[in-house]
Amino acid sequence: MRPPLSHLLRLLSLRNPSPSLLSSPFASFSSLAPPPPSPRVAALVDEISSLTLLEAADLTEALRARLGVDQMPAMAILTPGMSPAAAAAAVGGGAAAAEEKKEEKTAFDLKLESFDAAAKIKIIKEVRTFTDLGLKEAKELVEKAPAVLKKGVAKEEAEKIVEKMKVIGAKVVLE
Repeated sequence: MRPPLSHLLRLLSLRNPSPSLLSSPFASFSSLAPPPPSPRVAALVDEISSLTLLEAADLTEALRARLGVDQMPAMAILTPGMSPAAAAAAVGGGAAAAEEKKEEKTAFDLKLESFDAAAKIKIIKEVRTFTDLGLKEAKELVEKAPAVLKKGVAKEEAEKIVEKMKVIGAKVVLE
């Protein structure tokens, strides 16, 4: 058996509810609704809604031409709880990954893979010319091949070093 409505109202009054809440339980959500559009925008919405698909396609092309937009941006599907910023990051992430693939690598690591045992002294001397290592450190580095000889080398410089090392009998790769 349900208690009468007056009994429920009396219980609610013990907690001092606001009068607006009693009159309309959803009154607090009215502030979340977007403001109504201006009359001009409302007229445009009505006009665009009445277009056929072909007319809408023509409108899209005309707007692209007028605004100088080649392609429309990728669309992200908003899932519940996903912020618009997260959706934009998801869309931008795909574009950023494509740009990263296009960018050419400019800094390389030089790695000594192997060398001829007879050319060990020449290789140590050459390693000393393009690093700031002493004789002992250069020798230890060459002996523990495969090892990274130098990090963050510009492409042109790295290619020159690889060529010199090939000539004297070392196998160096760019990473």
